[in-house]
This record gives sequence, C-alpha cells and structure tokens, in this order.
Amino acid sequence: MAGLSLFSSRSPREVPQMSTSQSSGLDRILTLELVRVSERAAVAAARLRGRGDEKAADQVAVDAMRSELNRLAIRGTVVIGEGERDEAPMLYIGEEVGTGEGPIVDIALDPLEGTTICAKNLPNSLAVIAIAEKGTLLNAPDVYMDKIAIGPGYPDGTINIDLSPAENIARVAKAKGVPVSEVTACILDRPRHQKLIDEVRATGAAIRLIGDGDVAAVIHTTDPEETGIDIYLGTGGAPEGVLAAAALRCTGGQMQGRLLLDTPEKVARAAKMGVSDPKRIYSVYDMASGDVLFAATGVTDGNMLAGVKFTRNYIETQTIVMRSSSRTVREIIARHQDLDKF
Repeated sequence: MAGLSLFSSRSPREVPQMSTSQSSGLDRILTLELVRVSERAAVAAARLRGRGDEKAADQVAVDAMRSELNRLAIRGTVVIGEGERDEAPMLYIGEEVGTGEGPIVDIALDPLEGTTICAKNLPNSLAVIAIAEKGTLLNAPDVYMDKIAIGPGYPDGTINIDLSPAENIARVAKAKGVPVSEVTACILDRPRHQKLIDEVRATGAAIRLIGDGDVAAVIHTTDPEETGIDIYLGTGGAPEGVLAAAALRCTGGQMQGRLLLDTPEKVARAAKMGVSDPKRIYSVYDMASGDVLFAATGVTDGNMLAGVKFTRNYIETQTIVMRSSSRTVREIIARHQDLDKF
C-alpha cells in the first residue's frame, strides 16, 4: 500500500481459531488486498458525503471498487452486487472481475452501504466487500429477507426466527446473564416494523432505531461492548443479509434469515436463482460457507469505524477485516500519503 499503514492502538481482536490449516481455503495475502478495495470505495464516497446526492455517491463508490477489484490476482464472479445485468451497468450479478489469474472466488459487495446516510452525512455508512470460495455464497434474489442475528459467545440455538421477538430477547438475556431491560435490539426504522417495535418495547428491552444500513447493524452485534447492540431483528434486503452473514461467519455469530417471497413474480425470480423452497430458513452457514474474507471501511463516522478523514497531507481510513478460517479480526488505520492514487 502506498503511503504509511498504521495498525490501530488497540490490539487486533483475536477469536479462537476454528482451523490452523493454511493449506486450504483462500490465500491469506488476499486479506490486505481486500482492504485496499474497500478503502478505495470508501474514500471515493466520502468525498460526496453530506452533499445530498445518493446516486452520485453510490456511483463513484462503484467505479472505485470495480477499478481496484480488477487489479486483484483473482478470477472473481460477483454474486451479490449492484443488481442484475440489465439493471446495473457495473458490478452486476454475474460480472467477472480481477486479472483472470489466481483463485476462483465468489464476491459479495456493497460499495456504499447506506447511501442515504452518506448523502446526509449520518453515522455508520460503510464500503463493504466479502470474498469466498467458489459456490459458497448464497445467490440471494433482490427481495426482502426476515432476519435475526446475534454476535459470538452464545450457545448454539439461542435465537430462532420462528419464535416471537419477546422469546428471542428473553433467550439472549438469559444467555448473557442479565435482565431483559439490559438488552438492546437494533431495528430499521420503517413503517413495516411498527408492530415489531411495539413488541420489543413491551418486553422492557431497549431499541436502537437506524434509518439505513442493515449490514452495519448486523455487524454491530459482533461487538456489543463497543456498539451497545445485542440483537438485530427485522426485515431488510436479502443481498445485504448474505454480506452480514459473511461477517458473522468470521466472528462466530449466529444468524437466521427467510426470504419474503409474497408474490408469484418474486417466487419465480427466486427459483431462477436456485431457491427451491420459498419458506426455507437459512442459517449463517447456508448463506456463507467455506472460507470467507470480509472487509468494511468507514465512510462516515460510526459505532465501530471512523469515517474517512481528509487532511492537507494525507487521507486516513479505518477498516475492519476478518477471515472465517482463523476467526481473526483486524482493525486497520491507514494513513495514505500518496493522494494521487485516489
């Protein structure tokens, strides 16, 4: 990386390894390469934060991420991207990226997660990307998904999407050893969630409502000590659900999702992408299996990551990068002194 790369003063958060083998899965050298990709998109979008133009901010992030991806020594296929081929000019589903040499991988990405909050310069806008072994990411149609997620450290089966919000929150509280009143749920602030919000508040749990960015919201469950969020509940985009599952795979969190296929057209679109059971409940492993690398760079300041900082002599970024096979989580603060590369 041109310029000076600095690791944050906090030590990298190391989670016990699942596997010590380095002979299988993705090359760990790709970890830093992935950081460069999310950094490039974040810097491009950050130049337009607070300008009120969502489309322009998203487009420059897409352009920057695509340009950097095409420098990677991979044979990559976008499986979660900006839309289907006829809907998105770049980084569409099925687009091949990379130099054409190196490992064959699937890619899930959101060059600007939280376009509205970037345009308004509100917290928790990110540039997000995940790379996984070929065939291990769910090809999710662009529909809503009902989701529930918690971070690492809980017994398997703590959450169940078929249970009520009250039951799930009670289970999380019991597993944490705290009263329900000390549990905080994160929910997208949407009219469709009013019943859910009422049910959660009736339990005595706290709610953090967010206006946008449900990938960031799910990631926040991975570090409740830092973010204050214990559980994510509600419906959001299915592609974003796959990205969030990739992050949870790297930390040991739990997640369940179910596609909301409420019209014949949606059922047909899902079937076209290989979904044979419209009511299937997807676990985190169903959405992201195999070895996964995940990176997110802050665009605006947030609970976990600082936004891009522009100074006269350098640009500073903060990125979290994770790998599932080792469950290593690194936080990287990079000071880019070669401004021309952006």
